[in-house]
Amino acid sequence: MIVELRFDRQRPRSWMRHLIDLLTSQARTTQISWIATGAERPPGLEALLDLERMLLRRGRRCGGDRDPALLQAPNAAHGRPDIVIDFTAVAREPECPARLYLRPLFDGQAGEDAAFAAILAGDLPVIEICDEISGTVMWSGQPSGENAQGLGGALGATMARTATLMKGVLESGARPLTIRRDGGHLGHAHSAPGFVARNLALSVAKAIYRMCCYAPHWRIGWRHTDDAGIWGSADLSGPEWQAIPSPANRFYADPFAVTWKGRTCVFFEELDHRVGKGTISAIEFGESGPIGGAIPVLEEPWHLSYPFLIAHGDELWMIPESSVQRDVSIYRCVAFPGRWERHATLLSGVELADATIVQHDGRHYLFGATRDDDRDGGYSDTLSIYLADDLFGPWRPHAIRPALVDRASARPAGHFVRQGGRLWRPVQDCTRGYGGALGLAEITELSPETFAQTVRHVVEPGPRWPGRKLHTLNRCGRLELIDGSVIQPKIASLRMIARANDTLAVGAR
Repeated sequence: MIVELRFDRQRPRSWMRHLIDLLTSQARTTQISWIATGAERPPGLEALLDLERMLLRRGRRCGGDRDPALLQAPNAAHGRPDIVIDFTAVAREPECPARLYLRPLFDGQAGEDAAFAAILAGDLPVIEICDEISGTVMWSGQPSGENAQGLGGALGATMARTATLMKGVLESGARPLTIRRDGGHLGHAHSAPGFVARNLALSVAKAIYRMCCYAPHWRIGWRHTDDAGIWGSADLSGPEWQAIPSPANRFYADPFAVTWKGRTCVFFEELDHRVGKGTISAIEFGESGPIGGAIPVLEEPWHLSYPFLIAHGDELWMIPESSVQRDVSIYRCVAFPGRWERHATLLSGVELADATIVQHDGRHYLFGATRDDDRDGGYSDTLSIYLADDLFGPWRPHAIRPALVDRASARPAGHFVRQGGRLWRPVQDCTRGYGGALGLAEITELSPETFAQTVRHVVEPGPRWPGRKLHTLNRCGRLELIDGSVIQPKIASLRMIARANDTLAVGAR
């Protein structure tokens, strides 16, 4: 199969290299056609992007940077293309012989300028992959911007997920439209200079904030409830939430609870801000709440988080996130709760976050947030699914690869839940930033060939749980657990003010 990529000759950019690498495979040969579009370039745009790179990213390159060397790269012509992928806004020639003519649309418009227009209007665009021969939208998605810095970074994040969607269409074909444009944006329109100036100002403000406060600082909330809790109310109402106490310089996040051998323990990520590397700790719970303090249970030379727990074969197992290692490993509990040993690697060579497993119709399904690039794309907008007949594999990719590109409902946020014969999963809603809210998603289709879900409710932080974030939900018996971020000053006097504000917010419920 010959795939022809059509790019604007006036705008060779770094994101194109990632796209070429991602789409080239043993089954596909790529060739590049540089199109002289004649489109006017916004005056001063490239100078602004250069300024961003020097001041905002301190020289670090991103997908939005110009890459003129691409024009001189070797590019063999392999013949008449089977598929054309056109990133320009130039009209398709009627005599094009390709069987598919794919063009990405950004909020419904083609070309780089359309992507920039959406970003300057205050948000990353909805991406649609349109086949102009049949006139159908093959797939759509919306990227997350938590890894995007400035205008160039936002373009890089957008094009990284455009590449993900393109690869998904080539490998898995057309699928139902998953994201619809609502015509709204999260911010206010800016000119390119205004956008860059605003982001530079924000970067200074964030640097000052980090000098004064630990950021982000997560804490775990818990309560005992006899009803369905959040899964019944779809909000944080009900019994009062309490926070597990933690040292000022350490945050607790990603709580998972289990009752094992007569003891209930909550396992979670513990991160020392001064070190910057996560480990797994646990704290025992009784009828009245925590018993004693947190104890360390698992540490590796690399970062660990999201300690997913599963009972299998009369033993307890943990799959902590180790995405920086590009693998998914499973650990066996040797002595509950404090001793674990690495047992096997379930997946290797994949950057997968928050592995979450469910048994369904006789198979095991593993859900996780993945990235197919290591620079520009967000961490929370792409869902990949793997399946196996046994917990220990072999694991194989789902037929739909990836399953979803959607910042509002891709990344797992805790254990699956079954209610009334229906299968649900909590998801992270990163529409307004990483971990901004929780979505309650019903799985309506799940088989080796199909997947579909619908988010029925969104749960946001508020006065009942002070803080700006909310990104995990789990349950063990009467014990319900969430987590969220709060302001955590480094200076003791400022910490007293922050605690007083928390108290006032709770009292105002």
